[in-house]
Amino acid sequence: MTIELTLLSASVVLGIAHIVAFSHLQSWQRGYRWTASSREQVVEPLSGAAGRMERALRNFLETFPFFATAVLLAHVTNTHSAVTVCGAHLYFWGRIVYAVLYVANYPLARSLVWNIPTGGIALMLAAPFLA
Repeated sequence: MTIELTLLSASVVLGIAHIVAFSHLQSWQRGYRWTASSREQVVEPLSGAAGRMERALRNFLETFPFFATAVLLAHVTNTHSAVTVCGAHLYFWGRIVYAVLYVANYPLARSLVWNIPTGGIALMLAAPFLA
């Protein structure tokens, strides 16, 4: 398995970790009784770390399909190089740092770090044209 596919698999695990962390933070704020309910009632938006984790998860879910597509394109076209490996690493590690900064409430740093995984996707998409 290529490094890019390994980092894609690791990103799936990271996505699941986002969901689990968000679920627990949400349950701590709203209560486990609410979590076990049908969730049909109107509730206030989440605040604090739970709200920030929810937004970090949503952002992950917005970028992950682009990363997965870039990895699969590199795999299908057999375009594996230092550029695709670097792009995959930038995406994976950048997403971890982004989530930590988001939940810890460092907004400016988080916004700057957002560019790292996005740049990783761009590198991966550019790789076939640079070969």
